[in-house]
Amino acid sequence: MAVGKLGFSLNFLPNTWMTPFMERRLSQPLKLSQSGLKKRPLRSPLSSSLANAEEEKLSFTGSESALIEGLLGVQGRGRSASPQQLKDVEDAITVLEDSKGVSDPTSSSLIEGRWQLIFTTRPGTASPIQRTFVGVDNFSVFQEVRLRTDDPRVTNIVRFSDAIGELKVEAAATIKNGKRILFQFDRAAFSFKFLPFKVPYPVPFKLLGDEAKGWLDTTYLSHNGSMRISRGNKGTTFVLQKVTEPRQRLLSAISTGKGIKEVIDELVSLNQNEVKDLASFMGEWQLLWTSQSENEGSLDIAVNGFEGLQIIKENGELENLVNFLPGVGIKANGNIVRAENNMYNVTMTDGVILVGTLKFPLKVEKKFTVELLYLDNRIRITRSHKQVC
Repeated sequence: MAVGKLGFSLNFLPNTWMTPFMERRLSQPLKLSQSGLKKRPLRSPLSSSLANAEEEKLSFTGSESALIEGLLGVQGRGRSASPQQLKDVEDAITVLEDSKGVSDPTSSSLIEGRWQLIFTTRPGTASPIQRTFVGVDNFSVFQEVRLRTDDPRVTNIVRFSDAIGELKVEAAATIKNGKRILFQFDRAAFSFKFLPFKVPYPVPFKLLGDEAKGWLDTTYLSHNGSMRISRGNKGTTFVLQKVTEPRQRLLSAISTGKGIKEVIDELVSLNQNEVKDLASFMGEWQLLWTSQSENEGSLDIAVNGFEGLQIIKENGELENLVNFLPGVGIKANGNIVRAENNMYNVTMTDGVILVGTLKFPLKVEKKFTVELLYLDNRIRITRSHKQVC
């Protein structure tokens, strides 16, 4: 019967695959069980430390955790907060603002990126967008900060749902000092999934004059770039959390061993219909995680490219290298060709057993098919299919 194996690897660009191994950025490889498959961790000092560093990027300090806890149960990003809840949150915000966050946050690259709004105060001077959309829990609200470009911008985004679309309101931005960003709204539009064009947001920014202008002070930016507190010119306080890319969340999930399958599914959905050619495979790949059957032998591991290094060359030549002990390993050679869509045929032809400087020839004859599920310049997710007795 057909058995599918799911794994993913970290890609090193082809022109760097000859660099020393220890200089490469590896993450902790793990096994995750599926039906009939066995969970088994694969650790190395380098990969474990890098995975832990990735996890640390996503963690909160004690004071930040106190603010997060204060926000639990607060609906509408603060709209329905009770007086006591507001006091608890404001006290936690004050503690963070008085602490030593990143100095001169507007000069830090940590402020760049997409931030999700998790709380805001709602004074009577709140903007129409805040009054209309921010308090609706079914909508997601984001702010993108891009200051290090030829066209610096701060963009507010209201995402109604993946099926409906979003509203994006953009402002030209200027850094005034280490904390303050000056902005002026200049364009906005709805992007609906069911329409092939954007619908202009009915606000004549050019006619609003100073009403379209404002400023935003960042009063706290965490040292790992995970949390930000800002105050606006209309007296509104914002608490935002950095939105991490699926790839970053995947590395964090690997380090904890939790939620790997869910993040993999999210990554796969991003380009599930995008067909890649064989050239996209070129380079050196280091395994991070794989599902593997309980009776997988050492030769099978090497042939299939599990638990080791895989090099794919321009002409489709394939080399899998697995080191079981220092100076002891197996190298298997073969080739990969594209079959159809994102299916690839792999043929392993020969190999050697490596013991120090000694090489013992190894006859390898094996064919199987690899299905490409996701690929970018750093991560590859594949599923191999083979026939077993």
